[in-house]
Amino acid sequence: MWARALTAAAAAWCAPAAAPVVPPLAAVFRLPLRVADGIAVTFDDGPHPEGTPAVLDVLQRAGVHATFFLVGEQVERNPALAAEIVAAGHEVALHGHRHTLMLRRTPAEMREDCARAANAVGEATGLAPTLYRPPYGVFSLAGLALVRRRGWQPFLWSRWGRDWERAATPTSIARTASRGLANGDVVLLHDADDYSSEGSWRRTAAALPDVLEAALATGDPLVTLSYSR
Repeated sequence: MWARALTAAAAAWCAPAAAPVVPPLAAVFRLPLRVADGIAVTFDDGPHPEGTPAVLDVLQRAGVHATFFLVGEQVERNPALAAEIVAAGHEVALHGHRHTLMLRRTPAEMREDCARAANAVGEATGLAPTLYRPPYGVFSLAGLALVRRRGWQPFLWSRWGRDWERAATPTSIARTASRGLANGDVVLLHDADDYSSEGSWRRTAAALPDVLEAALATGDPLVTLSYSR
């Protein structure tokens, strides 16, 4: 009996963690993977002193706006870049203060992390973001509850470029991110390499024109996450 109870508890604890790769679990926990209309391109882990400007330049030339999930500690290091993202018309959202797996944190640590992230982004941009994506896309039950108590909308993704991998190339990133791309998709990319393979942002920036071209070729509008909600 106790073994069954412990197994059930463990499953409940880990289920949100599997949501990014098991869509039915995302539905159970009401974790959006898609937008209502259009295609949304999103970036995690920034701002980065080289990667973010490179990505912003590609987006500007394509006339596309995106959503940037910012890490609080990176915003503190690069506050002007966070403000530049907003000035360019893009949406900013929260990706925690430190890029640490939620499952390794206590509720108290999560509360502090969320508060610090919100303060850092608010001070740099003058905005109060309402979207949250956890580091590695992994929620704990306590973390998910905390995010919702703060009135933030959790948001995951439906497509990714796997651009953080050391073996990734611009071609593989573009191919993986745009394969089967369709209305409602949310694409995950990264404009920083602080938590991934060194120089990964260069490959992402090089792949981005092809990703945007594939998205635009669908005939669907490219939107920010909040715009489409």
